[in-house]
Amino acid sequence: MTKHLFFKLLIKSLIFTIGMLVIWAGLNTLLDGRIWEGMTVSNSALKVEYCEFNNVGDLFHQKFNTYSNLAYFFFGVLVFQIGLNDFKTNNNQNRLQQFPALSVLMGSCLIHLSFGSAFFHASLTYIGQRVDMNGTYSISIVLLGIALYHVFTKIEFSDKVKKVWIIFLILTIFAFIKIALLISSTKLLLGMILIQTLLVLIIYFQNRKEKSLILAISSLILMIIALKIRTLDVQKIDCNPHSFYQGHAIWHLLTALSSFCSYAFFRFSKLNLESFKNI
Repeated sequence: MTKHLFFKLLIKSLIFTIGMLVIWAGLNTLLDGRIWEGMTVSNSALKVEYCEFNNVGDLFHQKFNTYSNLAYFFFGVLVFQIGLNDFKTNNNQNRLQQFPALSVLMGSCLIHLSFGSAFFHASLTYIGQRVDMNGTYSISIVLLGIALYHVFTKIEFSDKVKKVWIIFLILTIFAFIKIALLISSTKLLLGMILIQTLLVLIIYFQNRKEKSLILAISSLILMIIALKIRTLDVQKIDCNPHSFYQGHAIWHLLTALSSFCSYAFFRFSKLNLESFKNI
């Protein structure tokens, strides 16, 4: 992918995100919190899990925690566009470019999390929490799917196998709606992150000439920082419920960037990244 094309897709993603921001702001102005009446309140809301004030009069009960989910939307649209472009160009520079449906699915999952998490923080309902968590798991599942596809680099996937792999990942995402109720989210997500990290290390040492260690490390560091900030927010350390700065909103921004760095580790070769240096 050329530098020019990447920035063209970047600008398109920004325009789509600004448009979504305008729509969300309009909805929050025109509607109020009564739209969520009758829906079961989440355990998170009952125990006041996050620092931001719960303004039940507004459509978006936690506005900063809601709007910050547009970070997932931005990167989701970007990754989705990259996948569509790979379908058109049929460029075989690296393994992920040979399987653009994985990029499209990854972008779709980021957009899914954007709306799911926004739904949760806007409504603080039980169903919103479940949709939010499923979106989170969906990203981890697809990244694991991409990683496993790269680990077995010597195995060529036919078009039929690629379709089966995509269907398998989608079915796994749906299965996690039930699985998430059986296992602690902390244990489940931590386990998935650890497996992902191990697979990334294996893939890096298999393809050191092609893969960027900086992207892999950046993704991990961003995730660690995000987890620390989220923990401080939950513990109400330096908490101001009415401040525009909210730890959980920063968590959204950092984890969105971390997810994109993980994706970029697979999608962009060192040669691609070298071409971006003269920006």
